[in-house]
Amino acid sequence: MEKFVTLRSTAIPLNIENVDTDQIIPARFLKATDKQGFGDNVFRDWRYQKDNSLNNEFILNNPNYSGKILVAGDNFGCGSSREHAAWALTGFGFKVIVSSFFADIFKGNALNNGLLPVQVSKEFLMELFKQLEKNPATLLTVNLKDQTISVYESSLSENFEIDPYKKTCMINGYDDIDFLLSKKEQIEAFEAQKNY
Repeated sequence: MEKFVTLRSTAIPLNIENVDTDQIIPARFLKATDKQGFGDNVFRDWRYQKDNSLNNEFILNNPNYSGKILVAGDNFGCGSSREHAAWALTGFGFKVIVSSFFADIFKGNALNNGLLPVQVSKEFLMELFKQLEKNPATLLTVNLKDQTISVYESSLSENFEIDPYKKTCMINGYDDIDFLLSKKEQIEAFEAQKNY
């Protein structure tokens, strides 16, 4: 995985609540077993019309908005437990998803795939939506080390929680195996001390 310490980026506001994993990546695209190509079909049924032309009304198709941060409505990632949802979001280029609540399984899948779910208060989330609506070029800064998200060059900021183990993994670019390998010397030293 890529290391994640700090990200400063513009953001795309998806002000829709209860976005489920079937909306993030529809079931008909789940035939592949590797991560390649899922980003092409993220939010497929919202991004495209039935004739496969772009839906210009959908926010990801709005040329005014871009960035590596998706600011989403409450209860993001609900529904089925498909890991493909995290694959699709990272494949599209997102590094951070901001919401006031994440489904637990989605949150775990996101963290396991280098996608940082930043859970904020409903009040802070609404303020982000207002800022982004007013100015699509608004920059957000996500600092994983300090566990803060802020609007660049403003006083608007909030702390977020993250499991300490997952924080260590993301900052170092580790998956679970990489983390164990990083402890190899300590493991070997412990094993050498044991009396059998």
